[in-house]
Amino acid sequence: MKNHAVLLANLGSPDNADVASVRRYLNQFLMDPYVIQLPWILRRLIVGLFVLPFRPKRSAEAYQSVWTDRGSPLVALSRDLLAALQAKTDVPVGMSMRYGNPSIESELLKLAAMPGIEEIVFIPLYPHYAESTVTTSIAEAERVIKKHGLSVTLRPFKPFYNRPDYINALAKSAESYLAEKSAYDHILFSYHGLPEQHLTKADPTGSHCLKTKDCCNVPSPAHATCYRHQVMETTRLFVEQSGLSSDQYTVTFQSRLGRAKWLEPSTEETLKEMAGKGIKNVLVLCPAFITDCLETLEEIELQGDEVFKEAGGESVTLVPCLNASEEWVDTLANWVEAG
Repeated sequence: MKNHAVLLANLGSPDNADVASVRRYLNQFLMDPYVIQLPWILRRLIVGLFVLPFRPKRSAEAYQSVWTDRGSPLVALSRDLLAALQAKTDVPVGMSMRYGNPSIESELLKLAAMPGIEEIVFIPLYPHYAESTVTTSIAEAERVIKKHGLSVTLRPFKPFYNRPDYINALAKSAESYLAEKSAYDHILFSYHGLPEQHLTKADPTGSHCLKTKDCCNVPSPAHATCYRHQVMETTRLFVEQSGLSSDQYTVTFQSRLGRAKWLEPSTEETLKEMAGKGIKNVLVLCPAFITDCLETLEEIELQGDEVFKEAGGESVTLVPCLNASEEWVDTLANWVEAG
């Protein structure tokens, strides 16, 4: 086996919660062709004319509502995960961000410069495949290796949405919340949304995703790159392990951006509908995110709770992401050691 190091990659965060920092971050994020999948000129026009003049102020206010004395929650919690993981293994491990800092470039260069390192095992911290998360992270790592002529091999880790050890860590992290049955009336699995076009574009068959009836449950080669199938499979396995019944939970999608048709149902609209049906207390899990971030702490815990209460509900309780939970750190450590 080659001497290896491991580089983890998370999505990223602005360096600060001010408008200028958020604008720089959004420009880097939204100009990624894997995120807005349009030709460069159209992407530049949309981002420059319709997003950057308006969205940074709103996004900065959202970041400010969850910012901590340690800075970005995503970055701080990722550092915690790295420290806990490195304490369990002698394999060199780095933590990087696809957008913002610490960058994939800076962390990959550090690992590649270590004596004897021949291979970098690259683990994007996304359980489910999407071009806008997994593919773009791998492409950036490959770009860095080529740009600097690094003499290391990159070995990307496959999406882990259905690995038993991941499912076990996820179920364990939610166990105490699920046990308090009097504290909730319904469970919501809220996953990050994607434009439907991203699914059909990634379908190698060209004829399955969103085109075949019950496509997520009909076996197909498309499932290897189908985000929707994979989140449904994560949910199914979690539900099976946790002993939940089909009437106890709902799967929804959050974080829409732009006018394209996105995966449905919407988390926000579902929360409103639930409140209208008399559901008072909702427990929310966000398995698309390994680390708590703006989308969980602000969009669900703050905004989701507000929307639900305005519609007549009483409380939204967010189950924390895996973060640096013991079972998750142990799981990652096993992956790191195995290489």
